[in-house]
Order: sequence, then C-alpha cells, then structure tokens
Amino acid sequence: MRKTARHASLAAAGLLALSSLTACANDAASSTADTGSGGGKGESVKIMVGGLDKVIYLPAMLTQRLGYFQAEGLNVQLLSEPAGVQAETALVSGQVQGAVGFYDHTLDLQVKGKAVESVVQFSHAPGEVEVVSNKAAGDLTSPKDFKGRKLGVTGLGSSTDFLTKYLAVENGVKISDFTPVAVGAGPTFIAALQKGAIDGGMTTDPTVATILDKKAGKILIDMRTPEGSQEALGGPYPSSSLYMQTDWVNGHKDTVQKLVNALVKTLKWMSTHSADEIAAKMPADYSQGNKALYAQAIKSTLPMFTDDGVMPQGGPETVEKVLKAFNPNIKNAKVDLSKTYTTEFVKAVK
Repeated sequence: MRKTARHASLAAAGLLALSSLTACANDAASSTADTGSGGGKGESVKIMVGGLDKVIYLPAMLTQRLGYFQAEGLNVQLLSEPAGVQAETALVSGQVQGAVGFYDHTLDLQVKGKAVESVVQFSHAPGEVEVVSNKAAGDLTSPKDFKGRKLGVTGLGSSTDFLTKYLAVENGVKISDFTPVAVGAGPTFIAALQKGAIDGGMTTDPTVATILDKKAGKILIDMRTPEGSQEALGGPYPSSSLYMQTDWVNGHKDTVQKLVNALVKTLKWMSTHSADEIAAKMPADYSQGNKALYAQAIKSTLPMFTDDGVMPQGGPETVEKVLKAFNPNIKNAKVDLSKTYTTEFVKAVK
C-alpha cells in the first residue's frame, strides 16, 4: 500500500522515469510521498527530497507539519526519491523548483556547467554513518580495509558514494579497489547487509538505529556530530540543504525568502524541542511501528543541524577538499565556492 501511494505521487509529478534510474534503490524507499500541500492555497512550489523519511532531511517534512510553509503563504508539495542524486536530477531537469539534498551537489553541478546554489543550510555535519556487517567487522576495522570490499551507498553519484570514496582515498585505498553498490536506504540496505550482498556501507538514521536494534551490524565511522565530521573529514561538512537553480532563485526572490523563513523557523524550533517532541510531529508511518526507536534515531542525529540555516564557516572549503580528493572533474576544475551558496535569505530572516 505504501509503495503504491509513493509511486502514485511520483507519477503525478511525472517522475516515474526518474525512479527507474536505480530500481533497487527505489525499493528501499521506506516512506510514502504523502506530503500534504500546505492546505492547497498560496504560491505553489515543488521540492524533491532525497528520502523524506531520512532524519538528515527531517526539517523539510517538519516544516510542513508545523504549518510554517502555509503561514508564509506557500503551497509546498514535497516529493521523495530515495537518493539525493535523483533529487538533483529532478531539479536540473526543471521538474521541481527545489531539492533537499547534500550541498556537495552544487559543486559537482557547477563543474558540469549548471548554476545551482544552496539557499538555506540545515547542517554542519554529514549525518552519515559507515556501518559494517557482523561477519565483516573482524577484518573491516577502518577505511584502510575497504580494499576488495562491496560497500553500500544510496545511489551511484550520491553523497554517500562521494564520502565513501573520500574515506577510501584518504586512507590509501584506490576507488578502483572496492565496489560501491547502490542499495538505497531502509529495508533494502539492511537486507543487503544481512545477506552479505555488501560488507558495509554508508547510511543515515533511522536505518542506523534499526541496524543497531536488530544487531545486524556495527558502527565503523560516525559523522552525525560536528566532532565526528571534524575527525573523519577534517572540518565542518555542510550536508543537507535546500538548493535551487540560481536563475530561478534570482527570478523568485520573494518566494525563496518565504521558503527560507519557514525552514529557519523550523531549525530554531528543533533546537528548543526534544527528540520525542520532534518525533511526535512527524507522520506516524515514519516510526515503522517503533516510536521509541525513531525518537532515538532523531536524538542521535540532532547534533548535525544548525539552528539558523547559515553556512558554517569553512564548510564549503571542506566539501571542496573532499570532492577534489577523488573526483577528477572537480580536481582539475576551478570551483567558485561563492556561487554554490547564498546567505542573502537566511540573513534576512526576522
């Protein structure tokens, strides 16, 4: 029933063709795209989210549930794809006006000739966790042991793919020495881990919380906090954000300001409420029948979020360093970081 509802929403947005890009990842989508529409009144905006039920992207749905989009006079439709790279595809093809995904896509797109910028930054850490299966845990104790391994990512070209490659290269493992496997998130990631289809992989909550609860694997690297980001990546790593095509932003500044107003209000709300209170506002099916575990997943990930939507100092430089370590297109290109994000709108929030 859930899968049917999700596909119906995608079909309505004309995006079923996109969902076939990574069939196995689609099966992993553990949430519906039942997003509401802010009451159906006001200026309409479509936003594609790289997995609506992922805690790292929680501010998008929470803003809808708190009524903040509607309060700004917006009718926001949230759509869902299981991987951030597919949200990016929907954005650059013009099928949606915004994407909630990792900031690193703005750099990747710039070197491909696409002008895209983050307008509000949800986070200063990736919120990602590298987990290993119980079977592999004895031999897979650091990224130095990635050689010869099959490692799960949400999708090829996704931010989990980027970060996995960076961790490998930084620890002396060539990207040709291991195999990234697109397994999405949620049930299919966990099944791949349990069946040995992957030795480990990078994922987020609530998948991490479920893996630990099922005792299906162990944490190898935890980047859900600024401290974890610093240790693994050498600095703050702005990840989940709302990014949009620069031309659209420049032509719709009033609308963008309203979106940013709503999202920053949510980030501030999150900073003054408990994980249990946040969980209670989210759609019931996001907890997968275990409210306590879902609240724990939110609690574990909360440290990654900003409370003001501002790009963290030094964050873009960390992201550029990470991408240049393994991506030849970016390594050999001049990236203008000032064009990958704007603080114009967050600074105007009252």
